Amino acid sequence: MTPGRRRILEILAREGRPLGAYEMIDRVAQDTGKRPAPISIYRALDFLLENNLVHRLASCNSYLACAHAHAARDPIVFLICETCGDVIEATSEAIQTSLAELAHNARFAPRAQVLELAGVCRSCAGASERSP
Repeated sequence: MTPGRRRILEILAREGRPLGAYEMIDRVAQDTGKRPAPISIYRALDFLLENNLVHRLASCNSYLACAHAHAARDPIVFLICETCGDVIEATSEAIQTSLAELAHNARFAPRAQVLELAGVCRSCAGASERSP
């Protein structure tokens, strides 16, 4: 783990929300006073992804620190609030079983199992119910 990789992981953990690569460039510049090249951020992200320390949200082309321990092959479900941007990371044995059966029946070997569900979180749903 190089200092640059560690810095990116620390930024994502500190933010607690998904960030795009260019947002990370801004955060590194704020922290260090130096603006890194985009390629250095993407290389750090590739390493962190390969080592299951961060996740990439394809729907919004952003990254977030892994919120909990899970096996590399476990399916991950991201519940993404379209109102506040909050992301909940979850796993499910039922989904794991269903996806394994689906892949087996299709004679398919999955490399990654990531699902993204967009909607409204409990807090935002409650806020809209309370609004006149």
